[in-house]
Amino acid sequence: MPDILYANARITTLWPALPAADALLVRGERVVAVGSAATCRAAARRGYREVDLGGGYVVPGLTDSHIHLAGYAFAEHQLDLRGVCDLAEAQRRLQAFAQRLPAGAWVFGGRFDANRWQLDRPLHRRDLDPFSAGHPVALESHDSHSAWVNTQGLAALGIDEHTAQQSDGRLERDADGPTGLLRESAAEPVRALVTEHQAAGIEPMLADALRELLAHGVTGVHDIDGRETAAAYRALRERGELPARVHQLIYAGDLDAAIEAGEATGDGDRWESTGPVKLFADGALGSHTAALSAPYEDAPEDTGVVMLDRVELAERVLTAAGAGIAVAVHAIGDAANTAVLDALAEVRRRGVGASLRHRIEHAQHVAWHDVPRFAELGVVASMQPVHHSSDVALAAALLGDRPLASYAWSDLAAAGAHVAFGSDAPVETLDPIAGIKAATARAGTGEQGRNAIAPLQALHGYTTQPAYASYEEHTKGRLAVGYLADFVVLDADLTDPDVATSGAAQPQVTVVGGRVRWQR
Repeated sequence: MPDILYANARITTLWPALPAADALLVRGERVVAVGSAATCRAAARRGYREVDLGGGYVVPGLTDSHIHLAGYAFAEHQLDLRGVCDLAEAQRRLQAFAQRLPAGAWVFGGRFDANRWQLDRPLHRRDLDPFSAGHPVALESHDSHSAWVNTQGLAALGIDEHTAQQSDGRLERDADGPTGLLRESAAEPVRALVTEHQAAGIEPMLADALRELLAHGVTGVHDIDGRETAAAYRALRERGELPARVHQLIYAGDLDAAIEAGEATGDGDRWESTGPVKLFADGALGSHTAALSAPYEDAPEDTGVVMLDRVELAERVLTAAGAGIAVAVHAIGDAANTAVLDALAEVRRRGVGASLRHRIEHAQHVAWHDVPRFAELGVVASMQPVHHSSDVALAAALLGDRPLASYAWSDLAAAGAHVAFGSDAPVETLDPIAGIKAATARAGTGEQGRNAIAPLQALHGYTTQPAYASYEEHTKGRLAVGYLADFVVLDADLTDPDVATSGAAQPQVTVVGGRVRWQR
């Protein structure tokens, strides 16, 4: 294959030795020269090919550090309640969708946000029953931490008045038995059923989702979905149809199997690698299951749900780290974040897995005394800026003015932590430009609006920081000699504050491994 010279571009390299350039030379999958067009031509082998990028703005390929891509792909074929403003509209959409399905088929999907519906009572299975057209229904909430199931669905799942309550979940009940609201581990039967349905036909849906990612300038993902998704990625690669790089996290329930198979974080190659194991310390704010140190403003006796306490977390981390597997722990509330940091400090004290790069996923609401501990313990803060844009009003209502570092990517980075950005799609949009806008334009007032960061720092959140989190900082995240030739050509300069805060940049070309994988 001849060398390829990409020229006539305005390149932000994120390489300290040469921050800006107008050309780069690619040999195979890697960059072999960066700088002026003349410099790159001089380094090119005979017979090289030159590509004119038309004066476009080039940045390293963007990586989504937290995405459920199979969930996103599957969601495109499910009932969509995103943006629905009231219960009546949700019921109308359900009825129209259910009437198109074959007899007996499940209705999945949802992504509803009942916090916006201004109801004076909790949702109930009977809200769904008259509109289900004879189908079992199981709908996920916007934050994926609650399920809303109709009467027929509860019966199909075997959930009734005899079903036991779990300490790490909530099966909501009234005088007639389960209401149809399942929170955290109580919703696990729904998640298992959805996963089973996803397994059929996942590969073509995943391929479509990967093409959509490329159209947004995303050249790599840290995928949170389970082993079925990992198998689908492998199948796509074997057919030569994997166009982006995948760092695949291990589902918590698969940890023992991963250890038995000898898997370790960082294993793999430049296209597929093994990530940390995903654990849960708590739930989500919107479902009132994020673990807080003080009660919710609207529920004086409720401090959320503890999925794993400090002792249990330390035990899980010791098990994983002893096998060379890092952890990525979901923690939303301040109590959950404190518990995770305490557990990681204990594991570090014991000297187990000292070289592993553990992560806290979301790190949304952190006690101020915990902010410096991320850097002190070497914990990566894996955050999703668009969550702040979506949740700012909800957070203010449920948390009030309590002194917390909320969505504090700027404070965490200033304290020396590695802060990697992602989308959490399908919970939020998978567009990283929207994430950069959210991180730099920071909505809200007071503490909620204080943590905006500079565009260049936001760009690092989607490039060099994810590369660090996946142990690939010497091959990904920059456009430098020896690095992988993954980059996106934009029609505007993402490092310009006006462009970043407005989200006014559109990908024109996406290159992965030196090859054009998508073009507008």
